[in-house]
Amino acid sequence: MNRVALDLGFIQIYWYSITMLLGVTLGGLLAYLELKRLKIDLEYYMNMIFYVIIFGFLGARLYYVLFNLDYYLLNPSEILAIWNGGLAIHGAILAGVLTIILYSKKHKKSKEEIFKYLDVATLGIILGQIIGRWGNFFNQEAHGGITTKLFLEKLYIPNFIIEGMTINGIIYQPTFFYESFLNLIGLIILLIMRKNKKLKNGMLVSFYLIWYSVVRFFIESMRTDSLMLGSLKMAQVISIILFITGLGLFIICFKHNQPYNIDNDKIKKKNKK
Repeated sequence: MNRVALDLGFIQIYWYSITMLLGVTLGGLLAYLELKRLKIDLEYYMNMIFYVIIFGFLGARLYYVLFNLDYYLLNPSEILAIWNGGLAIHGAILAGVLTIILYSKKHKKSKEEIFKYLDVATLGIILGQIIGRWGNFFNQEAHGGITTKLFLEKLYIPNFIIEGMTINGIIYQPTFFYESFLNLIGLIILLIMRKNKKLKNGMLVSFYLIWYSVVRFFIESMRTDSLMLGSLKMAQVISIILFITGLGLFIICFKHNQPYNIDNDKIKKKNKK
């Protein structure tokens, strides 16, 4: 499979880079539409997301490099070669969430507002993941163990994916596709949840942490290129931590937070009375 989408001679544009850009763009668009629906300050949010995207990418790359430090110490020129792959979503999530919290606190936003910003960002993040995983397909990476064409056909995996996951004559499990598909189901659930009148601020991001942690723990058990922490798969360790965090946060938000579908300005006026 050709990883290069466009060769202009002086520069090559990779499919991996295109899928990352497309994921960020469409994820940002979905978040923007949700902001308009909730009547949230668009200018403030867009300024914040600018920093979230930057630090999210830096966090994703730094996370990956740190867990492959021996290799990158010997090949420092490849640290910036993100078109070859090597963006860890857990690094992006941690850096992105931290950026939203710190940026919001700097601008003296309330706890309710911070949770709502995280909720809206979650919709964009999971859509970005759904699309971004296809970059792994074009790079023929993030796959599982050896399998057979018959097995994948029984799962109704499209033939072009089977062909793409055939490397040097050997067929591998398209774990990137499994994760992308399961995240699509997660996104559909989130889109349904967001219309529920009983939904509280923070419950969307909490559900996302629970859902993606389960998905990633399962997918990681199949992958052959996991980032390791000794004998442990780092993604599974982080997934357990995020699952527990998401579950606890979901319960807390349900009991104590304001409704998600109420405008923040209305909440402020209500609290002043």
